[in-house]
Parts: sequence; structure tokens; C-alpha cells
Amino acid sequence: MTMTTQCPWPGVKLLLAAVLLALAGCATRAPLPAPPVDGSEARPPPDLMQVPDALPVLEPIRHGGPNKPYAALGETYKPLPADAALSEQGLASWYGRKFHGRRTASGEVYNMYAMTAAHRTLPLPSFARVTNPANGRTVIVRVNDRGPFVKGRIVDLSYTAAQKLGVFGLAAVELVRITPDEIRRGAWQPNAPAAPTAAPVIDGDEPPALTAAPAPTPTPSPPTASRGFWVQLGAFRDRQGAEQLQTQAGEAVDGIAPMLAVFNEQSLYRVQAGPFARRDEAQRTAERMREKLLLVPMVVERR
Repeated sequence: MTMTTQCPWPGVKLLLAAVLLALAGCATRAPLPAPPVDGSEARPPPDLMQVPDALPVLEPIRHGGPNKPYAALGETYKPLPADAALSEQGLASWYGRKFHGRRTASGEVYNMYAMTAAHRTLPLPSFARVTNPANGRTVIVRVNDRGPFVKGRIVDLSYTAAQKLGVFGLAAVELVRITPDEIRRGAWQPNAPAAPTAAPVIDGDEPPALTAAPAPTPTPSPPTASRGFWVQLGAFRDRQGAEQLQTQAGEAVDGIAPMLAVFNEQSLYRVQAGPFARRDEAQRTAERMREKLLLVPMVVERR
């Protein structure tokens, strides 16, 4: 009588076979792609500094769509009215290849080599002048996207706009919207001539007799900015706001009043304290003014 022996656990063979097949599959499976990392391309175009600024033109701004209230990262934002003015200062960042070719909030395709930007509340589309006080560079961008949503940042620049401004990571900037009215009047252009005014002359009437105009009250000449480091407290579109901040700072910070001045540059009135011979001296004063005035001063260099 012939005896045959069998495995007491026939299911074990099937289990081992399944494990071996699974291991073989893991060995041949392609690795998961790495998440995209933002940055510049390996070989960006060589002539980015020659890319012209955005040209402000009148464009329709429709209600709703990209201009309706929206939420991002737990915060709710309400875009400004179509004709609203805006002037602010804060940090600028930039975005590049990670978003290159994707749709912006306005529905347009993002081009990292165009002069565009993203802003949380400006109407889309808008035009804005962005200045880097650290080096004096200024660009004009077309705002067609939403962002940035990181606290303290006010604008996300395209790669090219950031390069032209000298923003290679984060940088303190000033942003001023070019309003539709300024575009309509051409007032956004540097040294734009004022519109001439003249008294109307009706046919058949004698022209009015000329009378001597009273002598104008002499106005003090604007202060001259000396070389060195300055602490900027704010930038305003009207002089009254700048002078109010100058007075407030002079009263709140001991010994700073004689160092405060208002400079009229690029259609903005800048309130600055200085000059300081070294950057660290200006930075210490900026920290002291931050505590007293509850604002965020920035240190700029005048050469």
C-alpha cells in the first residue's frame, strides 16, 4: 500500500505565490512623480531686462466672475470697485514655472515671461506701478490673477517683473494702482503735461481787461534727499496724508522730528527719516518706530 503525503495547509502555497507576485510588481512599478517645485527654468530667455512694461489701456471690468467676493485659505476677500484707487506697501513675491501655462483667476493663461502680477483685491484686469525702494527700480504690470495669500505679502509678480525689479526672493515694495481715470487722461505717464485752461471768449465780446495777478505766496523748496540710509514710514498719493504721518511720528518718537522729511517722487509723497551712515543704524531706528507707531517701516538707500 502506497502512502502519499500532502501539505497540511494548502492555502499557504497560494498565499506565498500572491506575496511573490506583489513584490515583483512593486519592483517594476514606475516611481511616483515628485510634486512640482516653483522657480525659474534652467535656461530662461537672455533678454528679460529688455521686456517692456505693461501698457495701461482701458479695459472692461465686469461685475462677477473674477471680481466677485471669494474665499481662499479660510479668508474672505472682496475685490475693489472698478474705479477705486489703491496705494500700499508690503512684501512682494513671485511665481514661475510651477504655474506657467495654467489659467489665472481672470481666465487668461499665465506667462511667467510677461509683465503681469497677482493681487488679492484689485479689479481684474488692472494696471499697477510697483517700486522697489531699495534700488529705485519701478515697473508697470497688468494684474490678471489672485494672490498672494501669505500674510504680509501684497503682490505676486511674474518672473520677468521680479527680475526687472530686483526681487529675487521677497522684497519690500510699494504698489500704486493706475486708475481708469488716469489712463483716460494719460496722467499715468511720466511728466504728463497738465491740461491747459483758458477763459472762454464769446464772439463779438471784447476780451476782458488784464489785471495784475497778486504775487504768489512763496513756498518752501522741497527737501533734498542726502545720500545714505533712510527709514521710510509710508507713501501717499496726497501730501496731506504724508504730512499727518510726519507730525504723528515726530510726536510719538523722541528725537526723530528733525530727521523727518516728505519727498515728492514718482507721484508719491514719501515720509522718510534720515539719513543714516550705516544700514544697521537705520534698522535700529526702524524697529523703534515700529513699536511706537505700530506700522512696518522699511530701510531704503539713497545714492
